[in-house]
Amino acid sequence: MTKKCILIIEDEPDILMLYKEFLAGAGFDVTTATNGEEGLTKIQEKKYDLILMDVMMPKVDGLGVLQTLKDAGKKIPTIVMLSNLSHDEAVKEALALGAKDYVIKSEVNPDQLLEKIKKYLD
Repeated sequence: MTKKCILIIEDEPDILMLYKEFLAGAGFDVTTATNGEEGLTKIQEKKYDLILMDVMMPKVDGLGVLQTLKDAGKKIPTIVMLSNLSHDEAVKEALALGAKDYVIKSEVNPDQLLEKIKKYLD
């Protein structure tokens, strides 16, 4: 069975490494990007089964990445947005642009995030 490929786009190094190590340990093929611009480049280079993406990042934010993918007519993989923001408008905008879920980082632990990921990849 082929490993599912996950791209994590997150500008906070500690969070990025935590998610990367945890998901790699759970058997996923994990690639990382530290901002939206780098994330868009990686999306062009490889097909991902799921993308975990922060909302607030330098260069291109998460909503900008979603908008770019939508505007390009790209088939958008399952995207779970990660944020410290719980503003209703940000949630609505992310979902309208194609995100499948919106997770508040402080309200979910790695095991709970893993369960969400498995739900979307099944």
